[in-house]
Amino acid sequence: MAGKPKGEQHIGLLNGFAAYGMWGLVPLFWPLMKPSGAVEILAHRMVWSLVVVGAVLLVMRRWAWAGELVRQPRKLGLVAIAATVITVNWGVYIWSVNSGHVVEASLGYFINPLVTIALGVLLLKERLRPVQWAAVGVCFAAVGVLTIGYGRPPWISLCLAFSFGTYGLVKKKVNLGGIESLAAETAIQFLPALAYLLWLGAKGEATFATEGGGHAALLAATGVVTALPLVCFGAAAIRVPLSTLGLLQYLAPVFQFLLGILYFHEAMPPERWAGFALVWVALSLLTFDALRAARRGARALRASANANPNASGDTVSPAREPA
Repeated sequence: MAGKPKGEQHIGLLNGFAAYGMWGLVPLFWPLMKPSGAVEILAHRMVWSLVVVGAVLLVMRRWAWAGELVRQPRKLGLVAIAATVITVNWGVYIWSVNSGHVVEASLGYFINPLVTIALGVLLLKERLRPVQWAAVGVCFAAVGVLTIGYGRPPWISLCLAFSFGTYGLVKKKVNLGGIESLAAETAIQFLPALAYLLWLGAKGEATFATEGGGHAALLAATGVVTALPLVCFGAAAIRVPLSTLGLLQYLAPVFQFLLGILYFHEAMPPERWAGFALVWVALSLLTFDALRAARRGARALRASANANPNASGDTVSPAREPA
C-alpha cells in the first residue's frame, strides 16, 4: 500500500498539532466570557456553532447528507443522543474551567481512551489484550488514589470522560463526517439553546447585549472555537496514520494540565500527583500496546502482499473521519 506523499503528511501533522493545540488551549478562552454563566455560554456555543458549520457547508456545497439523514429515523435518533451527551460534556467542561477545576477537567481527557476501552468491553463485548486489561486496572487504582486526594470521587473527570466516550461510540454508529455530524447535532441543539437565550433576555439577565460589543463578539466566536479545531482535525485524519493521531490526542490534556498548574495556579498535593502518575502509567501501557499491535498488523499486511503480489497493488487507504 503506497503511503501518503511527504508533503501531504507534513500538512496533516500541522493540522493535527493545530487541532489538538487549540483544544488544549481552550481553557484560556472560557474565562473571557465572564460575567456570562456557564449555561449562557453553552447556549451561545450551540447557536453560533450551527451558524459557522452551516456557512462552511454552504461554501463546500455539502448538503446531500442532510436529506439522507432525515429519511433514516434510527440514525437521526443516534444523532439526538450524540447531541445530548456532547451538551453535557460541553456544559460540564465550561463550568469546570470557569470554576477553577482545569486540572480535574484535563484528567477527564487523559482517562477518556481508557473509558472508551471499558465501554467497548461492556457494550460491544470486545475482548482486551492482557496489556489493555493492565492499563484499565491501573486506571481504576488511579481513580481510587485521586478520590483520596480530592476527598471525593473525581466527578468532573469521570463525567467528561464518560460523556465524551459515549459521544465517540454513538458517532461511530452514525458514521457522518466531522463537520456534517457537528451540523446535525447543533441543529438539534439550536432551538432549545435559542429559546433559553431569548428567555434569559426577557428576564433581563442576558449578557450578550449588555456587556459591550467586545463581549458579544467573544460569545459569537464560540462557534469558531468549536468548528475550527474540528476542520483541522478532519484535514489531519485523512493525511496521517491513525496511530499518529492516537499519540497527538494526548497533547490537549497535557496543555490543559500545564495551564491548570502554571497559569491558573491550581493546587496539586502529593495525592493528586500520585493519581495522575498512575493515569500516565496506564496511558503508557495503552500506547505501547497500540503501537505493538500496529507493527504486527503492518508486518502481516506486508507478508500478505508478498504472498499475493497481484492483489496488493489495488489496496487503497481508507479515509479516516473523526470518531
